[in-house]
Amino acid sequence: MVLESTGRALLHRLAAEQAECRVPSLVAALVRGGETVWFGARGRVAGAPPTPGTRYRLGSITKSMVAVLVLRLRDEGELDLLDPLDKHVPGTPVGDLTLAQLLSHTGGLTAEPPGEWWERTPGAPAAGLLGDLGPEIARHRPGRRFHYSNVGYGLLGELVARKRGMGWARAVREEILEPLGMGAVTERAEPPHAQGLAVHPWADVLLPEPEHDAGGMAPAGQLWSGAADLARWAAFLAGDGGGVLRASTLAEMREPAAVEDGPSWERGYGLGLQLTRHGGRMLAGHTGSMPGFLATVWSDPADGVGVLFLANTTSGVRGRLVFDLLDILAEHEPPLPAEWEPAAADEDLLALTGPWYWGPTAYALRLLPRRGLSLTPLGAVGRASRFAAQADGSWLGLDGYYAGETLRVERHPGGVHISLNTFIFSREPYDPSAPIPGGVDPEGWR
Repeated sequence: MVLESTGRALLHRLAAEQAECRVPSLVAALVRGGETVWFGARGRVAGAPPTPGTRYRLGSITKSMVAVLVLRLRDEGELDLLDPLDKHVPGTPVGDLTLAQLLSHTGGLTAEPPGEWWERTPGAPAAGLLGDLGPEIARHRPGRRFHYSNVGYGLLGELVARKRGMGWARAVREEILEPLGMGAVTERAEPPHAQGLAVHPWADVLLPEPEHDAGGMAPAGQLWSGAADLARWAAFLAGDGGGVLRASTLAEMREPAAVEDGPSWERGYGLGLQLTRHGGRMLAGHTGSMPGFLATVWSDPADGVGVLFLANTTSGVRGRLVFDLLDILAEHEPPLPAEWEPAAADEDLLALTGPWYWGPTAYALRLLPRRGLSLTPLGAVGRASRFAAQADGSWLGLDGYYAGETLRVERHPGGVHISLNTFIFSREPYDPSAPIPGGVDPEGWR
């Protein structure tokens, strides 16, 4: 738990938001190291302060859970993200869109389904939704731009249902919620829950908002959760996979697939996850809104911190609330760096450490845990990457220019060199004994 002084500063920020924005009830929580370290609440639900178990509608946070199901199917070999939708849900007017485009909102689909305002009216089942879709739902050339689409996630929910042989919500419960200990998340409002409300813009009066089963559009925003369960989701997004998803797959979901707000981007989208930059952090999570409700959850895998809020108001909570809560925690209780400890190193790898040269450019090769390698330029110019050891004795690039490329240590009569996707790194600048393509001038340096 946080220190008393930290908790007081956090509660003051939450109280100011609830009062200044006139929010009927507002809860927030912070997660660190997989545990909830602070919970705060202001306002009333049914005449009493909301608790960590009081349910609010999550809105589009639901999409991230549907996306996890799609990625689980991919990891099981049931589909490929480059598959066209038509391969798994045939007969739609946009069957040529790839699953990756639907996950990242880059398929060019319209934001909302045809018909009445879907968030405020009962929805047709998936079959009815699919029957209502026509060519007009394609608004942009696929892959051209980011365009948020609730319709796309209705289609992904149907994909999950067909591949799993059960409704998308049941699949979410069995494959995600129960394994993560989020059993109190529900598909519809169940006690204890907050009533969705709108606050009059010019008076301190309230209007109850409707809540319906969205049918085929439910995968875009139907689920309800309390802060306690959403905090577990924040821990999951920060890297505590709980066996639900591979760490590498979760990292893939957090990779930017689209930029939402321009060339010097602050907001983007991965595979089912919104991304945002704040104070040197790269946060992954999702916002959510439905009539009467607002919600947000962000996590930073770099230090295992997560933040969330839930509110029963149609509008009003400022997005900077969660960033301010993160900043207060960092200012009052900055995380301690992990203690350095010596680690064993295989002699064959230890002999490879130190300077290497790509032509005349100096690099340093360092050992990482589990026989990993780090290759970084010693000057201001060059390409840095980390590499993971492979079973065949090679190393696979994890990031930077060499992500996905293969590094091999090659022995030759004159010594040793590194081969990295055709580039040759040698122990001396342009070592004449290394097989450098094009050769080395026989007269040497002069």
